[in-house]
Amino acid sequence: MFVDERIVTLFKRNAHHTLTYWSVFFSFGLSIAFLGPTILDLQCQTNSTLRQITWVFFAQQFCLLIGSSVGGVFKRTLFRALAALFISALIISVIFAIIPVCNNVLVLAIAMAVSGLAMGVIDTIANIQLVTIYQKDSAIFLQALHFFIGFGALVSPLIADPFLSESSCGNHTGNETEIIHHFRNMLRNSPIAEHNITQSHLPHEGGEMEGSSVHYAFWIMALINLPVPLAVLFLMYREQLIPCCTSGPPRLLDKDELAMESQQGAEGPDLEQKEQEAGGHGSIFSCCQNDNLRGLPVSFFMIHILGGMVLFMTDGIVGAYAGFVYTYAVAPPMSLPHKTAGYLASIFWAAITAGRLLSIPLSYRFQPVRLLMFNLAGAIVTVLLLLIFYASKEFLFVGTCLCGLFLSSIFPCMLAYTEDILDYQGCATSVLVTSAGMGEMVMQVLVGSIIQTEGSYSFLLCGMIIACIGFILFVALLLFHRMHRNYLSGTLKKSAMVEEPAAEPNGSARTEQKEDNDTTTSQ
Repeated sequence: MFVDERIVTLFKRNAHHTLTYWSVFFSFGLSIAFLGPTILDLQCQTNSTLRQITWVFFAQQFCLLIGSSVGGVFKRTLFRALAALFISALIISVIFAIIPVCNNVLVLAIAMAVSGLAMGVIDTIANIQLVTIYQKDSAIFLQALHFFIGFGALVSPLIADPFLSESSCGNHTGNETEIIHHFRNMLRNSPIAEHNITQSHLPHEGGEMEGSSVHYAFWIMALINLPVPLAVLFLMYREQLIPCCTSGPPRLLDKDELAMESQQGAEGPDLEQKEQEAGGHGSIFSCCQNDNLRGLPVSFFMIHILGGMVLFMTDGIVGAYAGFVYTYAVAPPMSLPHKTAGYLASIFWAAITAGRLLSIPLSYRFQPVRLLMFNLAGAIVTVLLLLIFYASKEFLFVGTCLCGLFLSSIFPCMLAYTEDILDYQGCATSVLVTSAGMGEMVMQVLVGSIIQTEGSYSFLLCGMIIACIGFILFVALLLFHRMHRNYLSGTLKKSAMVEEPAAEPNGSARTEQKEDNDTTTSQ
């Protein structure tokens, strides 16, 4: 069988919990992908510039990091974990519902910040709960968990696409040169652009878009996401964790979990220290305070830093591409229709979803370092071809698909590679997750600001520069991997040399004792 029968048995035993955690990651995917195709509609809704609306991305990603950091507080008991998931999933539906009434960019940023907090809590708790359930067998279930992120991110742009406006704050007329001139002036927010908007769109004062109905998309996403908190609530009811609905004795599984919690509570701080040493779920701050890090070589720390920097760049590309490929496509020289350009985000996330599925069998056949080398090189070549064929509308769709495929498995491969180098000690997971989140947050703001200042062509140029920097950092990571391997080899040789002299006296003592026993027996 393709899947081990023991894994299937584990899944059947914990199917309700697993499916619920997968569903909340669907909410995560919905929230992370809708901003890209709707950014121009939201820009007109809030009467803001591209630079101002870019800070909405920053607010969401920054609070996502905060939510991921504080989410571990709720992992102590199953009731706390499920209650936090229920509230977070419900908040996401509420945020979707109120986005259409956010007519100020600051109010929209606050709404996205609250959504980011909820997403961070979901990210931490769902991962921890699955690892707690499946432990050493959690890899395949975590892969499926992250598949649902891609699935939600695929659905979100598809829902938004039919409701996107066909124009940016009104229908522009005139030849191509006038459109380009107007677009560049609009990006620079110059008085000329304001004059053009006033003269050309007199009936649409206040920046209202002609025929804009994007608010229906947000309300549909709110309704689609509503079953997720209900599913979490039903799991709480089934586990008899709702105080007003608790009746009868606890189920056998609950007694087992209670015994495990009691055992964990008896172990106390030792268990927390073991979790932190494993690098799985300790925060990055607790990792930095770990006493076991003293006396380690420079290569140990550089592997953490360089691995985090590679993901800072690659996840930054993912965030920037998903956020601004729509903006790039509707601007000259592409000038795609808005509804056609809306499919680009869906294609990108569909490619990421497919790539994550493909990476599961590939990870059995190839080492993570080889997959990383191939994916990073493929991403650079793809962005380079997009730059060369910058006027080809067909290749933009092909390149978007290839870019998603190459970027999809870099994060899990880097996680497996660094943890294997460090023998699952240290804080690789915490450092990599934090670095990836920071990369998405920073690169979205940086690339958005550059697009506004330099024009839409700089979008692909930024992607090329970031990808090349990531590849250079990966090569440096390979060099420090070799240094660390040499350090470990020298350490093992020294320990073997110390053990051999210690073993010789013990061996001679056992020989003398045996001779004495033989003499006594003969007498």
